[in-house]
Amino acid sequence: MSDWRSKSLTRNTKYYKSIEDFPEGTVGFVYRLTNKNTNESYIGKKILMHKRTLKPLKGYKRKRVKYVESDWKTYMGSSDITKKWKLENCTREVLDTCFNKTMMSYSEVKHQFIFEVLENENYVNSNIAGKFYKKKIQEFIKKSKK
Repeated sequence: MSDWRSKSLTRNTKYYKSIEDFPEGTVGFVYRLTNKNTNESYIGKKILMHKRTLKPLKGYKRKRVKYVESDWKTYMGSSDITKKWKLENCTREVLDTCFNKTMMSYSEVKHQFIFEVLENENYVNSNIAGKFYKKKIQEFIKKSKK
């Protein structure tokens, strides 16, 4: 199984094999998947722990809360295209670790704009934040070149 890796500005590579490898307080991360065979990439976000609500114990009224580790170790993105990719054919890179969900959403959108995922044919992202769509952006680009 390939591990998630992170490249810092100093070119040190850090590998994430368990939740303990992330900085303390990390809620999730922004990642880039790259298919080595097709050279296509995808940028997205993934949460590390899910909150599960359980029914109350017998005789009690308050629901119980349990936190469960997500499938981040084997996650291949939410895109239909990336779900078909094989894990051994991909490199998985952590672009940013985030300490709350708001910053995770912001960081994902920021990286998608920085890497121009809607304009670049090598990225399979179809939209950014459900507001900007690849087809519309590419139509505008074609019209502006005429």
